[in-house]
Order: sequence, then C-alpha cells, then structure tokens
Amino acid sequence: MQPQNRETGPGVLLPLIYLSKRYPESTVAVFPSDHFIVEEDLFMSHVELGFRVVEWNPSRLVLLGVEPSEAETEYGYILPGQRAENLYPLSVCEVSQFIEKPKRTSARKLILKGGLWNTMVMVFKAKTLLNLVRIVAPRLFSLFNLIRQAIGTTGENDVVEQAYRNMQPVNFSRGALKTVSLHRPSPLWVLPVRGVHWSDWGSENRIIRELQRYRAPGTIQWNPKKQGSPVEV
Repeated sequence: MQPQNRETGPGVLLPLIYLSKRYPESTVAVFPSDHFIVEEDLFMSHVELGFRVVEWNPSRLVLLGVEPSEAETEYGYILPGQRAENLYPLSVCEVSQFIEKPKRTSARKLILKGGLWNTMVMVFKAKTLLNLVRIVAPRLFSLFNLIRQAIGTTGENDVVEQAYRNMQPVNFSRGALKTVSLHRPSPLWVLPVRGVHWSDWGSENRIIRELQRYRAPGTIQWNPKKQGSPVEV
C-alpha cells in the first residue's frame, strides 16, 4: 500500500518493485481497475497474445489498443507506427505517438489514420520496464531501488515512507510511456483489440450511460438524482 498518492507512476512501480524482487524474470500484466468490458473472454485472449509477444520479444512492452467505436474526446489514443514484421500475422505495431484527450475533429482524424483507444492494459517483463524507468526517470528509479534493497528488512516501512516523502508525482502515461515512445526503435508496441466493447469508467456519467445501454430485464436501475431505493426493471 502506498503511504501517499504520488499519481499513477509510483502506483505501478511500488507493487512492481516487490514483484521483481521475488520473481526477477517475471512477465507482468497491468490492469487499470475502473474499466468495463463486455466480451471479457475475447479481451483476455488478446492479453494472452500480449504475453506471447513479450516472451518472444522480452525487450518490448505491449499495450492493448481498442478499435474506437466513436470519436471519444475523453480517452487517450495510440497512433500505430511501423508493423512488427517478425510477428506476422499478428498486427502488432510500434507505438508512433500518444495523444491525450483530443478534440472531436482531431479524434476523427486519428481514427481515420488507424488510431486506437489506449486501455493502459499492458504486458512486459518486470526488469524491462524498470530498466526503461531507470533511463527516462533516474531520480524516481533511485528511490524505488532503495525500496527494493529494503524489502524484507526491519527498516522496510521506514524506507518506503521516506521515499514517498521525497517523491514528486509522476503520471505513468505522460511521465514515462510518452517519453519512452520517443526512442527509436520504440520499445513500445501496440496490439489492436477488435470486436470488444471497452469503456473507461472514470466518470459517473459514463458509468450511468453504459449501464443504461446494457441494462437487461431483471437488472437494477438507479437514478442518482432521485432519492429512494433502486428498483428492479
């Protein structure tokens, strides 16, 4: 558990540093907690493909990008670049660019260029990501390296507390992945996910909209603007 909120970068790195200490050769998947997926089995089959790609190419990080169903302005987009030819017939591509929350006109243009919604679901070797963090964010890496050295010692909790006091907030997407994507050849690959309805439930309005869209007989309907208990419909 993090002693303080330091944004999503440390939020990923703290459990990862513990995992890498115990299983240094591990391959890891990261799943943001606020997502809604209808075709779960199909989505997880793409995650499994991501594991296979990383096992074949351990120096790469694979992100899952969902094929957009509309020009959503609240999502981040991934613009695919050159295709990884050695993985044919998989349509895995280098990440050419990250675009955060574009305007609607720009979002439409991105979709026409093959842009994908960035799910932030990713698969990678633990040591590969940590090495990339060491390169692009050396100060952050040094703090987590101190934590790694203290794991299992009597001073472990104190070291974690001290590291977080000295740590600046870092957004994992903007502060790490975006910087990494500028390297050539890019260590970031994107695996397109098609035929899956995915939604980021980061806002109340989106949750309500999706529940109304997929509500079936016998499910619960709730209007937060009206007092009273939910009713079955």
